[in-house]
Amino acid sequence: MTSRTLLGRLASGPSAGIAAGVLGLGVAELIAALAHGASPLLALGDRVIDLTPRWLKEAAVATFGTADKPILLVCVALVTLILLGVAGALAVRRPVLGAGMFLLLGAVDAAALLADRAGNGTAGVIALVIGLAIGVTALVLLTRTLSGRQETPAEAEAPAGFDRRSFLVAAAAVTAVGAAGGVGAKVVTARRHPTTRLAIPTAVSPAAPLPAGAELPIKGLTPHLTPVDDFYRIDIALLTPRVDVADYRLKIHGLVDNPVELTYEDLLAMPLYERRVTICCVSNEVGGDLIGNATWTGVRIRDVLERAGLDPDADAVKSTGADGITIGTPLEALTDGRDSLLAIAQDGEPLTPDHGFPVRMVVPGLYGYVSATKWLTELEVTRFADFRAYWTDRGWSAEGPIKTQCRIDLPRENPDAAGEVTVAGVAWAQHRGVSKVEVRVDDGPWQPAALAAEDSIDTWRQWSFRWEATAGEHRIQARAYDRTGTPQTGEEAPPAPDGATGYPTRTVTVG
Repeated sequence: MTSRTLLGRLASGPSAGIAAGVLGLGVAELIAALAHGASPLLALGDRVIDLTPRWLKEAAVATFGTADKPILLVCVALVTLILLGVAGALAVRRPVLGAGMFLLLGAVDAAALLADRAGNGTAGVIALVIGLAIGVTALVLLTRTLSGRQETPAEAEAPAGFDRRSFLVAAAAVTAVGAAGGVGAKVVTARRHPTTRLAIPTAVSPAAPLPAGAELPIKGLTPHLTPVDDFYRIDIALLTPRVDVADYRLKIHGLVDNPVELTYEDLLAMPLYERRVTICCVSNEVGGDLIGNATWTGVRIRDVLERAGLDPDADAVKSTGADGITIGTPLEALTDGRDSLLAIAQDGEPLTPDHGFPVRMVVPGLYGYVSATKWLTELEVTRFADFRAYWTDRGWSAEGPIKTQCRIDLPRENPDAAGEVTVAGVAWAQHRGVSKVEVRVDDGPWQPAALAAEDSIDTWRQWSFRWEATAGEHRIQARAYDRTGTPQTGEEAPPAPDGATGYPTRTVTVG
């Protein structure tokens, strides 16, 4: 046997395993989609997310930002393909071992499906069993032609009747059918809840006009309002939930006098309020961009809770999203008069699927992990002592007030020459308001920056500082003060367990 033939032979086993596995997984994905079940591949990804240590999650968000989930899916898919290849290699010499490894991988996936946060795992398991049966059958048929004498690689020879070209054509065909099943599953899921144009009623209380001077005319500075396409997205949903408004129901129950169930139309019929609110992710590093400011339209949460009637012993609300996430929010923050909303629109348009369509929570002053539930389906009035939410169960603090912070946006590049340089950015202290921002260079004295006009205490403020730069390398830092007069702390701390702290710092070299 030539070396080329030997290498082709040795590669045929893994190829058979991958082809058979892709066929089985593709069939399972398609059946699961048709049966409204959880995706086997995404279920694996979800379990990886749930079991990943907090420090590793934070490192992934810090490194990859909003691309963390696509990268995770690619990694899960690659590992799965490698294991399928190993199963194929085993099946050439020991068919039982190859089939057994397929079954073991299926059992792991089934366990992940049964742990599906959204409760759609049973249909996914049934689909997986069917796909697994088809995959094992394909593995046996593909590797049967490879099961010739296999003493050692040096002695390996092609079995009688083996046609490598025919084998590769068969493996490619099997892979293509499996891939077609996966594509079909995506098409079925996308068509189930087509995006529709919805009319948002006029708010009974529109947002106040933007004050003159709230937007500084500085090129490159973060705009006061973040465009929807640029708005950050951090969540645990590997597949964006697609919720049909015709079937939408929001349940309000728990420690209430009268449990309530609201449709999307019920929410549209209630008084709507429009407010500009800056929301922020607790995973935001100092100076990070996991924060955005938008105009939100929705129903006041306190109006909905008052309709249900609150038990005086309650101190929390446990909210649940269509992705299965659970979040715990202090009841006080939802009833103390701040503009906490069940938002249905962002910047005057219905929420996009990525940002929580049809309904999400927006609560000024709290990090998103304790307040910003997307694809909202349930509000349970309860007590913190009686439950643990998704993130608090993973070591984050139960309550997450946003800390006073600022960010340096400019200069983005090293100044070309000495002289006046504009240093600028944004500062936030939601529901307390920003009173001033200071800048220092090379650990010199703190100097006041110019603030843009205040929109509201629930939104960030732009700021700028004119720096007379000299040649050489310089370190620029900034700090903000809230309206109580308290400055942001310079003590450095990571995001976990309740938000990062420290001064944003930028090093530049003046030419």
